Amino acid sequence: MSGCRLSTAPQRILMLKGHSAGVGDLLRSSAAWRALHDAWPPATLHLLFLTRDPGAAAEELIRQHHLLRSFDVVDKRTRTLADGRRFLREVRAAADRVRPDLVIDFEPNGLRTSWLAAWLGWRHGAKTVGIATQPGRGWFYRFAAVSPPKFAAARQLAWPLEYTNRDFVALSALGLERAGRAIELRETETARAFRLALRARHGLPETAPLLGLNIGCGTPDAVSKRPNLRLLSGLVGGLQREHGLTLVLTGAPFERAVNAEFLQQHGARGGTAVIDLAGQTNLLELVGAINACALFISSDSGPFHMAVALRVPTLAVFNWDNSTHFHHDPWVRCRVAPSPDALPALREAARELLALNPRAPAPAGAPGG
Repeated sequence: MSGCRLSTAPQRILMLKGHSAGVGDLLRSSAAWRALHDAWPPATLHLLFLTRDPGAAAEELIRQHHLLRSFDVVDKRTRTLADGRRFLREVRAAADRVRPDLVIDFEPNGLRTSWLAAWLGWRHGAKTVGIATQPGRGWFYRFAAVSPPKFAAARQLAWPLEYTNRDFVALSALGLERAGRAIELRETETARAFRLALRARHGLPETAPLLGLNIGCGTPDAVSKRPNLRLLSGLVGGLQREHGLTLVLTGAPFERAVNAEFLQQHGARGGTAVIDLAGQTNLLELVGAINACALFISSDSGPFHMAVALRVPTLAVFNWDNSTHFHHDPWVRCRVAPSPDALPALREAARELLALNPRAPAPAGAPGG
């Protein structure tokens, strides 16, 4: 690939990540996976994820991602010597299964992943890539990228960096750039089966347009991000009347209560034709539900990123300008709308998205089996 600094193409790429186990946090990395696949199509991609929250719901979704050959999760909590030994044993076992010839440390700070990259590179004779954020950190890598602020300044990108751009700091050490790549996700057979069953169960033909709504933000730390329910009701009610849309509410089991509160308001305002899926889907099935929609409206939460990755026309409603979480793809509109006064702007954005037909084509190709 033009500008790439590797003299030989890698065959097995091991990627180290150590951040939150949230759906959006993990899916944000898929644009970088696509860049690696585009650079070296025969190479297989393997994600080694270090987390304090093993067993998170997002793992099932990412484990079946079409761009990954393998996905290993290791509990990085090491409070005792036994924990430390277990951690190294599990990391070594995951890497030994891959036998990487390229190890990429995407983490911008800390020495744990730096040391692991160097150790695994030595163990498997692999080239290593990382980010020289602090003085001396670059010594752990064969190819070291500049710090994130320098990366942003050189490309005239806003600081702090939008989340999807952050993985491209490490990749810049290899000469790989984002070049407009979006995050991505595809339906599995489980998702497709759920999508078809959803329509059959409610007597909806394939041509019947569905409007998805994820109110979300059901955990205590996320409630402040939840959009105004009156605003959402006014928005989706108008869209239903104008376009004959059936409303599909999504949500986790702990978000049943907020969906019920919304439906109480929505019914009083004349809203009709609603399917409430709160607590009725796992993440793989949720992919199918989202993919059935002509438009998906969401708060700043995991399903927002899933819809964007599926290339479903997506309207994200934010209570404040959280621009590091925004996506800027043609099928996405991110709007700051903290009160019902923002309804006209949201309606305009929704109408723009509903006019997108057909959806933007998804990129072709994925690593072989």
